[in-house]
Amino acid sequence: MGETTHPDPDSTARGPGGDGNDPIARLNSLNSWHSDWSGLRVAVVGLGVTGFSVADTLAELGAEVLVVAPATGTDDRAMILEVVGVSVVSDPLDSIPAALIGFAPELIIVSPGFRPEHPVLVWAGEKQIAVWGDIELAWRVRDKVNPAEWIVVTGTNGKTTTVRLAAHLLAAHGVRVAPCGNIGVPVLDAVRDPVGFDVFVVELSSFQLHAMPRHGPGAIHPWSSAVLNIADDHLDWHGSRAAYRAAKATVYENTKVACVYNRADVATVRLVEEADVEEGARAIGFGLDVPGPSDVGIVDGILCDRAFLEERRTSALEVTTVEELAAHGLGAPHTVANVLAATALARSYGVPVAVIRDAVTTFRLDEHRIQPVAQDGGIRWVDDSKATNPHAAHASLRACESVVWIVGGLLKGVDVDDLVREHVQRLRAAIVIGVDRVAIVEAFRRHAPGLPLFEVSTRDTENVMSAAVALAAQVAQPGDTVLLAPAAASMDQFIDYGDRGRRFQAAVLRHLGGEANDGSHAPASPDSGGGS
Repeated sequence: MGETTHPDPDSTARGPGGDGNDPIARLNSLNSWHSDWSGLRVAVVGLGVTGFSVADTLAELGAEVLVVAPATGTDDRAMILEVVGVSVVSDPLDSIPAALIGFAPELIIVSPGFRPEHPVLVWAGEKQIAVWGDIELAWRVRDKVNPAEWIVVTGTNGKTTTVRLAAHLLAAHGVRVAPCGNIGVPVLDAVRDPVGFDVFVVELSSFQLHAMPRHGPGAIHPWSSAVLNIADDHLDWHGSRAAYRAAKATVYENTKVACVYNRADVATVRLVEEADVEEGARAIGFGLDVPGPSDVGIVDGILCDRAFLEERRTSALEVTTVEELAAHGLGAPHTVANVLAATALARSYGVPVAVIRDAVTTFRLDEHRIQPVAQDGGIRWVDDSKATNPHAAHASLRACESVVWIVGGLLKGVDVDDLVREHVQRLRAAIVIGVDRVAIVEAFRRHAPGLPLFEVSTRDTENVMSAAVALAAQVAQPGDTVLLAPAAASMDQFIDYGDRGRRFQAAVLRHLGGEANDGSHAPASPDSGGGS
């Protein structure tokens, strides 16, 4: 099953309940918190943060809810849901659970990350059961308190920084704003906040976008939208580069005011050109070069807005300077690009340039995103554990002159060859960690056969970073940056990228404090084939 299931609105097929009513018409009528959701049989697949928010929302709406998840154990989420009347079934989901078949759902809502070919989703397609994602449900019920405008952001990298910064700029102007979505706060939690908001700034992953319809009552109509960049990522999940880009393209659909795109990224240019938007929506470019009359960009080190002023063909508004951003830890080129994108989104909602100029100086990057850890003996230690793909690692490497690079993890089907080749000249040494070491070692062998190269072969999570840091300290020289920018996911050895970054930081601080580190590893032999 290659697409999320949304039955034909004109179909009159009987639903799995077989009660004689038209289930498709009923689902199409559910476009408000105040619609009649009572008794609707909904199966929720997955019980992470998103799945919990979906099940809890549906219970509040009065639906009959069954959660099926690979494992629940003694998870507090399962216990809480059972208290509010939600049935929770733990099942490996390698086949269709008997409880799900017996439940005969009229709707399935799937958590992000479940592949389109997952057995439950294939079964749903065969049975003509509608399948939604959490974003579609959130859009339909967005009017519980008051319907906030949505500003939506996607891209291979920079999403979280841009979402947080855009929300920061809006808040500085007095807008009631909630950053949410893939950033860690489910949109449904923001929708149900009793205070209410004017704007949601929503980070959307390719998994969430894959599940979103482009038309009909579940299709979002954002105030503004942005695709920051497109590079290969999650190809193992989407199946192809074209499918990944098609998912990202969904973010521009039905935009009302501004589609923000990256002038330096041909893929985002094409996506915005092909988007089906509402009448009057404008394409707004951002980039590190001189802006055109509908762009934001840089002139002589000054960030300028030539998009949101009447005299944009002859004039520009000065936002801030690259020097000022650098003074506040925001000077890396990819971070400056994120500032420009967030500026465009904030300006689309009417935030004055003067407010942006002041507010950006109080913004701080997330942990594990080019985060300085320590400086000792002329050597900088930097944690960019959030660089979970080659595109993000490229941005970090580009910001450094001489690097001892800690790289590796779970590659997700992505090739690192181009990344290694492009940055060979700035590398002092490389230290390879993670389960997918062979592909990385072979890339270094092809493009940097003389580079000092080390492998950390231990699978002991407690010792991986201690060993990597000890090796880095042996080869780093004054003026170097020891950079954790793995270009890979973390789940092979760590809980998540945050866990990986925290362990790196702890290992650095232990090393600089003089504590002994476990693990001793020799350089990889050029003829060893990457083995330990």
